[in-house]
Amino acid sequence: MASYLEHMALKVADLDWHIQFFEEVFNMPVRMSLGEAPHRKVWLHAGLQLNEDTEFQNVEGRADHLGIMPTDYEETIERAYQVEGVTEHPMGHNWIILPSGMVIEIVKPNPQVVQDIIDMKPWPEE
Repeated sequence: MASYLEHMALKVADLDWHIQFFEEVFNMPVRMSLGEAPHRKVWLHAGLQLNEDTEFQNVEGRADHLGIMPTDYEETIERAYQVEGVTEHPMGHNWIILPSGMVIEIVKPNPQVVQDIIDMKPWPEE
């Protein structure tokens, strides 16, 4: 038996900043959105949901970190560090901290496996 994590929802105070970051750095565009500001929810390709909470203070309750496996590992790391405010986490250069406090581990992939999963589009089409 196997399971698949369909999505993980995270609170963010600045939804637009996070949407732009994940689109530009990880090529994870919005695939669905619901609601109106300041209570929007968006789902990005590859299982990440961002829930707008303008009162969120970056304290307990978001998550420890996200592990994202891109097909272009080195280039993704370079793109991430080009974004103002992104810093290196003590775990290593492939671990980044966003200005909001969100931590991302950029995981070295088997590129064909990642592309196969993306090509399968495991989310429902609208």
